[in-house]
Amino acid sequence: MDAAEEKLRPSSPGLPGSQSSSPFRKRDFFLFWTAGAVDGLGTHASSLVLPLILLGAGHPAGLVGLVTSVALVSGLVVSPAAGVLADRWPRKPMMYTAAIVAAGAMGSVFVAVALGHVVLAHVLVAAVIEQAASATYGAAASGTIRRLVPSGEYTRAIGYLQARDQAVQIVGPTVGGVLYQLARWVPLLADTVSFLLVAVLSRAIRTDLTPVREGPAASFVRDLTEGLRFVWAEPFLRFVMMWTAGINALLGALYFHAVVASHAQGASPSSIGLILTLAGVGGLLGAFAAPWLVRRIPAGWIVTGASWAMVPTATGLAFASEIWFYGLMLSCVSLIVPSVVVVLQTRAVLVTPDRLLARMGTVLGTAGQGVAVLAPVAAGVFVSAYGGRSVALGCAGAFAGLALYATIRARLVTGGTP
Repeated sequence: MDAAEEKLRPSSPGLPGSQSSSPFRKRDFFLFWTAGAVDGLGTHASSLVLPLILLGAGHPAGLVGLVTSVALVSGLVVSPAAGVLADRWPRKPMMYTAAIVAAGAMGSVFVAVALGHVVLAHVLVAAVIEQAASATYGAAASGTIRRLVPSGEYTRAIGYLQARDQAVQIVGPTVGGVLYQLARWVPLLADTVSFLLVAVLSRAIRTDLTPVREGPAASFVRDLTEGLRFVWAEPFLRFVMMWTAGINALLGALYFHAVVASHAQGASPSSIGLILTLAGVGGLLGAFAAPWLVRRIPAGWIVTGASWAMVPTATGLAFASEIWFYGLMLSCVSLIVPSVVVVLQTRAVLVTPDRLLARMGTVLGTAGQGVAVLAPVAAGVFVSAYGGRSVALGCAGAFAGLALYATIRARLVTGGTP
């Protein structure tokens, strides 16, 4: 860590403190936060609707699921390449251009549905373009936080971003369901308009978001591998990548187990939805509490304590017999995770040079999201083969291994050496 960065780090938690005013007093941060909220609401509102539209057009469920998976994977594939471009090009134009492209893709689906001409190939292509554009926007956005707020406000700003994302995950699907009752095309129109608003809000940001480069740009492949090498060579970022991938895989398996086990016990769709809603509310409360906790509890304690707290939670899910208990356990997990995310993301911004911020963000994001996509498939196979209780107990054992790893590497979180 260089001398300038050392000055940013207070003595107790090992992360920037926050004695200054709220990040929302910064005009450009408010615009950035609002753009993400609008984007999230539109995306979550339409993500529930597209499968329903294809099913209503007579396409089999397996084919609809394949379309959804292909679209999600396309975003993961594009993300690392978008990170390279976001560390080369001005990030603000990338953000509003990507939003306009996504608006065009979803707008074409809105027109097709409104006219009653739903074609599977068209929906697939539009969904892939929308996911690729969203990945591009996310890559450019991942390099902005350092420019929008001073270092002392990183913790609080990242906490607000976490709270925003948790809130739209709860509200978005409900909004989509309500709009779908009005007409099938209404959520798609809302998503299209939301992307246009994101473009306007991103364009209104005045801060210069152009990345700082050292010398002329290298080849695309070299820049891509440089991002991968940097994350793997930096001990703290390597820890973040391993911990995040592991936690996402295990949480995905636990969520799938809770849904399957509840369904096997005769829970109605509304009851299962309540379980997931409770988990979302826990995540929202955790995100709001995260900045307060991070300012008062050493960062290493937060990471190791949260990691060990997952073990009894997963064990409790293995022996749950009441629907409300599933919701309570998942809510506890969701309550714990945001504080760890704030700690890890804050320090990741501090240890990464500006010219590598987008690539760092996309490498970590792709690693975490990639295993999250595969987790339900793996969980389904293991549940079918060994039963839900065995899967939950296996997750508890894996959480214990992950917690032990976090304990051994805890000094990395506070800037020490292993």
